[in-house]
Amino acid sequence: MGDLEFLSKLLKKVNDHSTAIGKVWMTVLFLFRIMVLGAGAEKVWEDEHSSLECNTQQPGCEQVCYDWQFPISHIRFWVLQIIFVSTPTLMYLGHAMHIISKEQHRQTSKYIKGKGHVRIKGQLLVSYLAQLFFKILLEIGFIVGQYYLYGFVMVPMFSCSQSPCPFTVPCYMSRPTEKTIFIIFMLGVACVSLLLSVLELFYLIYSKMLRSSGGDSQSLGGSQNRATEDSRRLQ
Repeated sequence: MGDLEFLSKLLKKVNDHSTAIGKVWMTVLFLFRIMVLGAGAEKVWEDEHSSLECNTQQPGCEQVCYDWQFPISHIRFWVLQIIFVSTPTLMYLGHAMHIISKEQHRQTSKYIKGKGHVRIKGQLLVSYLAQLFFKILLEIGFIVGQYYLYGFVMVPMFSCSQSPCPFTVPCYMSRPTEKTIFIIFMLGVACVSLLLSVLELFYLIYSKMLRSSGGDSQSLGGSQNRATEDSRRLQ
């Protein structure tokens, strides 16, 4: 799980470049995905292969049946999910730090406000919206992928007829109920993360529309005031 620890250190830097909803998403990622995956789920699945039992003495049958039923283990699948879903956020962080480093050489900053916080506007807003969009697509893709790979329940027994098995043999998984609980939990957390990303996307779009309409109203009010002043001068 060392790769997730390195990822955690990088993602902590994103907090100063995120909205309030983005910070909640980050908390869910750390507490309910990375920590649970490292502290609990990995231990539950450590006997996944060694404790698989198939009703045959044919050498190689159990290994082939396991690979057929689980082309990728749940743990590795969830690690890949976290890495891929976090990649757009890390790309946004790199873009934000690049822009801010250029802003630091100027007397007035467009993106930096008090105490080192960042204004999400202009290029940063476009970059932030793009990473949210791709993050939503990746989250949906992994949820659908998990369903098609092995569903959302760990079955206690499955039948396998792959070579070199001499016939269709039943294979039995260890601790299926406990593993099902973890599968449902990780699925629920993924859905919460997806919902937070969708809410953040609409929140930013709505805020941008409000600012744009407010700016148009101010411009219209200024034009009307100028027109009134001009008419008074003519009179």
